[in-house]
Amino acid sequence: EPAPGLLVRPRDDRPHTIAVGRNDEAVGHEFELGRNHPDDNAAARIDRVRLAVRDARPLSVAALADRYGVTTETVRRDLALLERLGHVRRVHGGAVPFAALTVTEPALADREHSRADQKNRIAAAAAAFLPSSGGSVVFDAGTTTGRMVSALPTDTELTIATNSVPIAARLAALPSVQLHLIGGRVRGVTQAAVGPDAVQFLEILHVDVAFVGTNALTVEHGLSTPDADEAAVKRAIVRCAERVVVVADSSKIGRRTLLRFAPLAAVDVLVTDSDIDETDLKQLAEHGIEVVIA
Repeated sequence: EPAPGLLVRPRDDRPHTIAVGRNDEAVGHEFELGRNHPDDNAAARIDRVRLAVRDARPLSVAALADRYGVTTETVRRDLALLERLGHVRRVHGGAVPFAALTVTEPALADREHSRADQKNRIAAAAAAFLPSSGGSVVFDAGTTTGRMVSALPTDTELTIATNSVPIAARLAALPSVQLHLIGGRVRGVTQAAVGPDAVQFLEILHVDVAFVGTNALTVEHGLSTPDADEAAVKRAIVRCAERVVVVADSSKIGRRTLLRFAPLAAVDVLVTDSDIDETDLKQLAEHGIEVVIA
């Protein structure tokens, strides 16, 4: 039901019209989300909440209540309304922009060509964290981790494990690499081996460095992915490594997907591109993450 004091009148095209008044009669005035209005009414506050969540990404109920001098119950009603209008998604303790919460995965071929220049730079920069000769590595499946194969030094002998079919195919041709292909059911959308066999192998594996990709990363939610089987394998990859290096372009940062596979505390290094938001960069540094800008 609409929040007390508001009568919601969705229009065919956004922004939506909201009439301030009682729920059973359209009294007061109307306004459209996205336009300027007086600060001393509920409609203006709701619009300001919408803009605040859009600009700051995750925002807590308590922070919004403090900012606008209202109760947390009022903020929750505002957020419920904005969620119904498609502007925000409510999450535990607050809200994120609607577009920041994703539950779908693009195909591998689509991801291969998306932000290719940034991914190439990230892969080259991440190579600095490879162990010395005789060391061990696990490569998570992904288009950015896959680009690291080209950055491998030819004079360094490494033991490398991966659950990615495309990455394994390229590594198999390198004489300096002792390759372990992690088995399991191969997901067509990512061409990654997943399932109990993959997880079981990773549980007995111990490597120097894990290079991990992610669909999304936030300070609050950590690293996340839409698929449960992928999440289980990624979780095991993170646990088996002495050092965890996340390779992710900036479009992944500030977003969250369905399933968390690692908290931010599990990450040692994030290698990303220069388009990262300054607020995100500051928050990551405050949480002790070494951020490398490629």
